[in-house]
Amino acid sequence: MTTDITPDRAALRNWLPGFLALAAIWGSSFLFIKVGITELHPLHLTLYRAGAGAATLLVVLAVLRDRLPREPRVWAHLTVVAAFGVALPFTLFGYGEQRVESMLAGIWNATTPLVVLPLAVLVFRTERLTLRGAVGLALGFTGVLVVLGVWQGVGGAHFVGQLLCFGAAACYGVAIPYQKKFVAGSSHSGLSLSTAQLLVASAQLAVVAPLGGVPPLPTALSPRVVAAVVALGALGTGLAFVIHLRNIRIAGATTASTVTYVIPVFAVLIGALVLGERLTWHQPVGALIVLAGVAVSQGLLGAGRRRRVTPPAGAAGLPVTPPPARV
Repeated sequence: MTTDITPDRAALRNWLPGFLALAAIWGSSFLFIKVGITELHPLHLTLYRAGAGAATLLVVLAVLRDRLPREPRVWAHLTVVAAFGVALPFTLFGYGEQRVESMLAGIWNATTPLVVLPLAVLVFRTERLTLRGAVGLALGFTGVLVVLGVWQGVGGAHFVGQLLCFGAAACYGVAIPYQKKFVAGSSHSGLSLSTAQLLVASAQLAVVAPLGGVPPLPTALSPRVVAAVVALGALGTGLAFVIHLRNIRIAGATTASTVTYVIPVFAVLIGALVLGERLTWHQPVGALIVLAGVAVSQGLLGAGRRRRVTPPAGAAGLPVTPPPARV
C-alpha cells in the first residue's frame, strides 16, 4: 500500500485517456475469459494466458534493457505470489464463468480490497485496522451478501460460480499483502518482478494443466478463441501493465488505483452489449454497496485528506505491482 496526493486537475488530460483505456482493457478481460472457456478447459486457458503475458513482458523487458531478478529468495517469494496472484485466480475465474455471467465475474473482482485489509492486518501485519476500515469492511461484506442474494437460498451452479469468482478475488487478497511484505522492498522494478511472476506461474500451470487433459494446440482452436487468449495475455496482462505503470507515474498510485471502481462498469457494459447478458436487480445494487465499502475502508470518501490505497490486482489478474517507488 502506498500514500500519495491526487495530482492537479490541470493534468487530467494527461492521465485520463490511459486510465479509461486500462479500465476498458481489464473490464473486457471477463468477456475474453467467457469466449476462451467455450473451447478451452480453464486450466488450459490460464496456461496460455500466462504464457502470452510472460512473452509480452519479456519483450518489454528486453526493449527497456531491464533484467529479471537473480536472488533465490526473491524467486522463492514470487512462487507464492505467482500461485495466488496468477495461477489460482485466473483458473478460478475460468471455472466461475462456466456458471455465471462475465459481468458478474467483473463485479466480484472488485471485492479484492475487502479481503486484502483483514489479511494485511491479521496475518501479514502490514496495516492497522481503523474504525474507518472496520466500517468499510462491514459495509462491503453486506454488499457481498446482497450480490449473492442469500435470501433466495444457497446452492446451485450459479451460486457456486459466484463463490468461485469470489475465491479468485480472495486469492488476490492474499497475493497483494504477501508481495508488499516479502517482495516489494527489493531493488527490482515492477516490470522485472511481474515478468518473473508470470514466468513462474506459467511453469506452475504447465505442471497442473494435464489435470484438464492434454492442452490443445493453438491450431486446433477457432480464430475467436485464439484472439481471446492473445487479448487476455498480450493485451490484458502485458500492455495493460505498461499502461498501469504510466498511470502511476503521471497520476500517482492513489489515482491510478481507483481504476478498481471503473472496471465493473466496463465489465457490465461489455457483457450486456456483446454477450447480451443481464443482471438481476440485487447484483448491481450489491456491487454499489461493495464499492462504497471499499471506498470507506481505503479512505477515498472525504476531501482534502491524504489517502491510503491498495493497488488493485486488476481485472482477472494483473500481476500484483509493488509500490510506485519501486517502478
